[in-house]
Amino acid sequence: MQVLFKITRQQQNCDARVQTYVVDVEPSQTILDCLNLIKWEQDGSLAFRKNCRNTICGSCSMRINHRAALACQHNVQAELDRFSHPSLDLEAVSEEQEAIPVIEIAPMGNMPVIKDLVVQMDQFWQNLDQVEPYVSSASRQLPEREFLQSPEDRSKLDQTGNCILCGACYSDCNALDTNEDFVGPHALAKGYRLLADTRDQDTAQRLETYNQNLTGVWGCTRCFNCNMVCPMGVAPLDQISQIKTEILGQSAIAPSRSIRHRQVLVELVQKGGWIDERQFGLRVVGNNFKDIPGVLSLIPLAWRLLSKGKLPTTFEASEGATEVRALINSVKMLKSPSAVSMSSSPNAPEADQVSPPELESPSEPAFGWTEYAERINGRFAMLGFMMLLLLELISRQDFFTWVGLR
Repeated sequence: MQVLFKITRQQQNCDARVQTYVVDVEPSQTILDCLNLIKWEQDGSLAFRKNCRNTICGSCSMRINHRAALACQHNVQAELDRFSHPSLDLEAVSEEQEAIPVIEIAPMGNMPVIKDLVVQMDQFWQNLDQVEPYVSSASRQLPEREFLQSPEDRSKLDQTGNCILCGACYSDCNALDTNEDFVGPHALAKGYRLLADTRDQDTAQRLETYNQNLTGVWGCTRCFNCNMVCPMGVAPLDQISQIKTEILGQSAIAPSRSIRHRQVLVELVQKGGWIDERQFGLRVVGNNFKDIPGVLSLIPLAWRLLSKGKLPTTFEASEGATEVRALINSVKMLKSPSAVSMSSSPNAPEADQVSPPELESPSEPAFGWTEYAERINGRFAMLGFMMLLLLELISRQDFFTWVGLR
């Protein structure tokens, strides 16, 4: 069968161009086989990486039909079934030729191109180094024996240990498009492997590193792309979620804005079924009025909301708020140590005999958002923002320029 390959080609620091090749292939041949045929028989200048051809080295990562993949892992028929759009390229195919299926090949994303399908991966490796991807055992002082693990402990490393650092997850990570400081899903997946390793002694320090604003786990946008394209089933997003769970379970870690964002979101949804936007910014960015710079940073947004009449003065719980609250409390109950110990006890009652957990109300904010304050908090917020605006107007001559009014 004939297949039209559209390959994005590019020299370093030059604009990309698409070049087409018609190749006679078997449906079972891999994409890497097809690229070899193009290079050996049609265009020897085509550049791409390859090595083992056994899906274990990760060298031949590239974008195949708009997603990162290993060229040695995917065959022609599978790609045509997944992404089939027969077309006719009039510039590359003669008029006598019938429309043939197309496969598009491009270099990986989030990395500068060296030539054609070969990308520069320096930043990829530097980001991996930031998580210190090796077991720290300096504190054990056992020079004459191995660090033994039980089969159960070793099994915790199976999934993350399958990572071959091919760069597919890094290539298709949406967070890296807008945040160059994000270390990437590959690094955080390796990071969780070390958290799960019983031989490692730097858990506290690692959690501190992974909790760094948008550089670590809080920079993940949870787009799920990394899980979709990973050729080895490592599921980096799942490992990032595990790290977040570890961070939230550490009482010694100071609550950052990212942690407050998660906690306040759950509390407000638990309370009203959806988010009370009047409270959300003040509690997350303003840290319950404890972070004065954070509160002041909300002034431009508050001014625009006030001027457009979009600052809500009241809040009504959504339908089904009671059910949402029950679900959240059930999840908390399942994750609580007492529930785990009860379920593992030999004398634990049968599932149908366990009484449902008593519904808890979310904790009140530190600055005392009482029921009375709840009724007037819309007007209170408007008055508070107006006072801050007046203070800012007095203290800054360029205030109107700052808020974008001139």
